[in-house]
Amino acid sequence: MPYTKDEIHEIVLSQREFFYSGKTLDIKFRKQQLKKLREAINKHQKDLEDALHEDLGRSEAEAYFCDIGDTVMEINEYIKGVKKWAKPETHFSGLICFPSMTTKVYKMPYGVTLIISPFNFPVLLSLGVLAASICGGNTALLKMSSKSKKTTEVIKNLIEETFPKEYICAIDGGHDVADYCLKERVDKIFYTGSPNVAKHIMEMASVNLTPVALELGGETGNWCIVRKDANLKDAARKIAFFKICNSGQVCININQVAVAKEVAEPFIEELKKAIIKQVGEEPHNNDEYPKLISHRAYEGIEAEANEYKDRIVFGGKGNPETNKYSPTLIYPVNIDEAIVNHEIFGPLLPIVPFEDNKIDELLDVIARREHGLALYLFTKDKRWAKRVMQSQQYGGGCVNEVCLHLMVKGTPFNGTGHSGMGAYHGIWGFKEFTHPSTVLYGKTHFNLSLREHPYTPKKKKLFSKFLK
Repeated sequence: MPYTKDEIHEIVLSQREFFYSGKTLDIKFRKQQLKKLREAINKHQKDLEDALHEDLGRSEAEAYFCDIGDTVMEINEYIKGVKKWAKPETHFSGLICFPSMTTKVYKMPYGVTLIISPFNFPVLLSLGVLAASICGGNTALLKMSSKSKKTTEVIKNLIEETFPKEYICAIDGGHDVADYCLKERVDKIFYTGSPNVAKHIMEMASVNLTPVALELGGETGNWCIVRKDANLKDAARKIAFFKICNSGQVCININQVAVAKEVAEPFIEELKKAIIKQVGEEPHNNDEYPKLISHRAYEGIEAEANEYKDRIVFGGKGNPETNKYSPTLIYPVNIDEAIVNHEIFGPLLPIVPFEDNKIDELLDVIARREHGLALYLFTKDKRWAKRVMQSQQYGGGCVNEVCLHLMVKGTPFNGTGHSGMGAYHGIWGFKEFTHPSTVLYGKTHFNLSLREHPYTPKKKKLFSKFLK
């Protein structure tokens, strides 16, 4: 049975009372809960792998590498770091505050958090975010995706047997249930998904001025640029792996590849070889190759591929019975065409040729579009790559690699503009789920009267001197 508005209201009220009890402020308590979450994931590893296979056609290896194992790694980092991160900072107040020379910055939890997770990585993007919330000292209402049904069921059971619902509660349901949650007065919202839904979430959050963190795919998708000096075989192998991963249903995946005209043909040949080597000539009939989340998603990918069927140079085939659609290379595609002006979120890969000596023109076009969640460059020119990475607007990225920036400890995963706001992973997740409170500890003796009326010429002179 779907959750009702009243049931969700009661859950939020009970979580607020639990937070007011002060239990979540204790660092030992937080570490204990993180360890319990890790133990629960390890206990249900096989259930989660089976669920990911049922929902997304993932192999055990991909399920663990891309979802379950990443989540455990995140939790380990929170367990190790929470004591240090939560420690209050001590600051020198400055002579202007004399004699009150000590100021503390406390890292305070928000309170009741609402986490809305997507279908594509239903473990990492639910339990991984939950771990950040726990680390910060919050309670959490976890709204799982209604699309990844089996994984949602396993996670709901996992949470229910591990935590009391007045502390952590996982629920399922569609958009109506999500709206019931959003109408509640929670203290922090974390959403992963599409820009369009994010706008709706921000609008609802604005009623209560609730702070929001958003991780989005980007409205016009993530670019990958292959220069003429790139190692084509290496680039093709990595790009093929990434487009195969989860059948392209990855928020940081490559949406389109811009390839220097001088090497476009040999690059495409290397890309074909790499796909065949990894998943065969008919990936849609390969048991290891993941599937699209629903038949509706399959039909959308198939329809868009058919619009470009005269330019498909590899793939273009699928199996509607299993919702598997092969990695599909489309070439050549003009930079202004519709397919490179929206997030594809599937196994189609448009290839946009450009003249290598006009790379600045390409970068200018990319810069003027909505910011992507990721940017990938393949080149031997490290100086150029560094300059681009320090001047473009995007969430994160790689040079001569794909996706692995997501797995580096201590670094933020974030977006900007239409690819999101806020950041998490490790210490950045702790920061996202806490707010810094500055407290000055005053002295009761030797207080200067400079700040008090009357402001005599002598006081003004001294005050000005102190400030300067």
